[in-house]
Amino acid sequence: MQYNFDEVVSRRGTYSLKWDGGELIKERGLTTRYDEGTIPLFTADMDLPAPQPLIDALHKVVDHKIFGYSVFPDEYYEAIQKWFKKRHDWDIKKEEIVYSPGTVHALNIAVRVFTNPGDGVIIQRPVYPPFTSVIEGNGRVVVNNSLKRDAEGNYSIDFDDFEAHAKDEMTKLFILCNPHNPIGKIFNKEDLSKLADICAENNVIIIADEIHGDLIRRDQTFMPIAKATCNNDHIITCTAINKTFNVAGLHCTNVIIPNLELRERFSGKMGFQLASPFTIAALIAVYNEGEDWLEQLKIYIDETIEWVVAFLKERMPQVKVRIPEGTYVMWMDFSAYGLSPDEIQDRIYNKANVILENGSMFGEEGLQYQRICLPSPRPIIKEAFERIANEFEDINIDYSIKKGVC
Repeated sequence: MQYNFDEVVSRRGTYSLKWDGGELIKERGLTTRYDEGTIPLFTADMDLPAPQPLIDALHKVVDHKIFGYSVFPDEYYEAIQKWFKKRHDWDIKKEEIVYSPGTVHALNIAVRVFTNPGDGVIIQRPVYPPFTSVIEGNGRVVVNNSLKRDAEGNYSIDFDDFEAHAKDEMTKLFILCNPHNPIGKIFNKEDLSKLADICAENNVIIIADEIHGDLIRRDQTFMPIAKATCNNDHIITCTAINKTFNVAGLHCTNVIIPNLELRERFSGKMGFQLASPFTIAALIAVYNEGEDWLEQLKIYIDETIEWVVAFLKERMPQVKVRIPEGTYVMWMDFSAYGLSPDEIQDRIYNKANVILENGSMFGEEGLQYQRICLPSPRPIIKEAFERIANEFEDINIDYSIKKGVC
């Protein structure tokens, strides 16, 4: 079937963190303003209709009228195996799959199991803020292998720095984000293989957050790190339907752990976990019947990103952006305006009444950046950018005069 992603479906009054969480947003200090006119684009979930096979599957669960404890049927594991074999040529064994109610929960478990208080965990900032939280919140030490950024906005790995950190006897774990959130980079096979080899040589376990791996641009390919190396015995991979199919509220991450010893240690700490019948039905439905929806979604997001790039070039040329290779987030550099991070935030969050994610939350590398999540109907995205552009118009005029345009 054909999906209409331009349709605006109100999420207010549905317990939505984005649309109903105004008081929480204010408490976090993101804005002093949150009202019925606010456009929230800070959270990585979609304001777009879910696949029809998913909706049909959930209706079937509701119609049964009983919502008790559930088990994972063979069909659940087969759907996972089929999906990753078809889309990534990745052979996953049933016994390697460990259910987790969330990816951040899985990261917490990994940090607690595979490191001790005071041990170092490598991350690559600017990066998803909960990576820092799961490390520091468990009494471990953040080891930052900051990604290098060139004048064109391209990011790359500083391998000399990474290897130096990996060789430190206190470094026990590396949390990889691929595709990377927020920069949108997809690491290629060569980079992934090199990371895997360095970690294997230094007894550093890798836990890879690959939950955006299905959300890539039409001209890009994604390879799981477990496929990029001959030795994946030290690699743990988090996969999920949450981002791909917009079901974050159903709490469904599947952690792939080939190494039996690591799997037993991880599972032991995870404890006995059962998913709801809604979660089980959802995964089976989307992995077996959701591919057509996903392909339509990717085209829609690609077109939205292309619109944003063209809009910024015309209306806000100081904002530096690159089309992300993967994810549905865009990493926007506002530094050319010469404003402080607080001034940038005030113009966007309080005056334009659009809520984004302040780049400083991703590390000091993100100062004067803003992250925006784009999987909303395009009319909402267009309204948000019109508002933002209007609040920076006075600086745009000054910039044009200096450039000799006016």
